[in-house]
Amino acid sequence: MEESGVYNESDLAPFQRRLQELRSIVQQDADSGKHPEAMTKLLQRQLNECDAIVLSLQESLSEISVELIPLHERLVMIRRQLVALAAKEGNHKAELKPLAEELRKIDSKRVDGKFLGPGGVIPASQAICTSLLEECFDIAQEIKAQDESKNVASSLKPIHDRLQELRTTLENLVLTHRWSLRETDLYTYSLSLQEIDKMRIDGKFVDADGNRPPGQYVLLYLLRRCYGLTYGLLSSSEPVSEELMPIANKLSTVKKCLNEVYKYGGPFSPRDLYPYQLALHQIDSMRKDGKFIGVDGTIPEGQGIVMAHLSECHELLEMLKESMDEEDTQYSDEDEEVEPEATSGDDA
Repeated sequence: MEESGVYNESDLAPFQRRLQELRSIVQQDADSGKHPEAMTKLLQRQLNECDAIVLSLQESLSEISVELIPLHERLVMIRRQLVALAAKEGNHKAELKPLAEELRKIDSKRVDGKFLGPGGVIPASQAICTSLLEECFDIAQEIKAQDESKNVASSLKPIHDRLQELRTTLENLVLTHRWSLRETDLYTYSLSLQEIDKMRIDGKFVDADGNRPPGQYVLLYLLRRCYGLTYGLLSSSEPVSEELMPIANKLSTVKKCLNEVYKYGGPFSPRDLYPYQLALHQIDSMRKDGKFIGVDGTIPEGQGIVMAHLSECHELLEMLKESMDEEDTQYSDEDEEVEPEATSGDDA
């Protein structure tokens, strides 16, 4: 709970009660001389450490403004439901839909990225609620990708497994070496991602016959996640030069916009995605031999970070295109189902 920040008062209450019970037991044992004094002191010190953690968690909750407490509690509940849903077997589409819609509804209440209180006041603790909301969206996307992974064609399975392995490795690096990695340490992983990326033709993975098998969305999602993890690892330890900051900032804006579009779902049209495609094309065209070059012809620091960020934006854009294709297919299937009924009606 301390790491995730996802909890409320009702979650802390059982821990408080249990700590009180344990403290009473330790005190009773101490009074009766059941354990050596050194053991009692050790147990009391451990209890004090636990109490300090609970107190810290309570203080974090006290930072949440009164206006945002109901929202925070609802987001905690939605996150629990999403986590439980992710652990369930089978297809989750029907159960995921209302939760995703509620998240979008909550998100739509923000003004300029802020949750407002009565009278348009901006309450404190925005970051807590916003990060929790984003985490819920991430889990929802993960659930969708899990569902889609069941439909990955056998011809794409090796790529899927390789990406999944890369993702697991990168996630482990985030946990263990986040602050000590350099761009050279991630070279092998970046190279593997680029190799997989180059397998695509017109943005799609194809089989030996040149067909586009099912499972495109999952592969794009995994690619995006891997690039995102690479970006996170590099940004923790590698600086971005002043010359590359405008590009990095523009990519951050594009990514934020693409994420907003993705969160709200389709239907999309090519026109909706064109501005983002153009922005990425403009950034791509600034490279020479795959590198961003400085004014004096040198290669500024931060190439890996910016490239990972750029690649993540490209994958996000491709995911949106893939979603657009899926919706077109879905609508055409529905039309085919309706047509026979209409025909039978005419015959009658």
